[in-house]
Amino acid sequence: MAKTALQFIHNGREVAVFVDGGTNLLAALRDLVGDHSPKFGCGQGGCGACTVLIDGDPVLSCVTLAESVAGKSIATADGLKSGPELHPLQTAFMENFAAQCGYCTPGMLMAAKALLDRTPTPSRIEVVEAISGNICRCTGYEPIINAILAAAGHGLRRA
Repeated sequence: MAKTALQFIHNGREVAVFVDGGTNLLAALRDLVGDHSPKFGCGQGGCGACTVLIDGDPVLSCVTLAESVAGKSIATADGLKSGPELHPLQTAFMENFAAQCGYCTPGMLMAAKALLDRTPTPSRIEVVEAISGNICRCTGYEPIINAILAAAGHGLRRA
């Protein structure tokens, strides 16, 4: 099978990789770029563990063809922090005990970031809607919702 050259921006850095036709974005990020923050959950777009931002919009990377992101900007949970400084969302997740096993956390963080970039002071209902495509089997969602609302209270702005 022929490989296709693919260039995109990954967490602010230009990346170039070769992908096989039909490779999903999740596999390209994990296997070719080395970013393991998006998680493989269901592989069918139903759990949200693989959520990344493409040009600021939340997308399920397991059902997105890698070739479709040529020239676009991909943001993952790994790119939220700035050096040793955690992003306000990451801090809020820690302070509000919003991660138990942590498997859903990267996808939740990215869904939350997309929301807060669009709506810096969302209502509780807007938070619930924003994370509705992300499944968490541990927290019962309350700590996650509270963390996102707390991050909004910290004056989170588009980075």
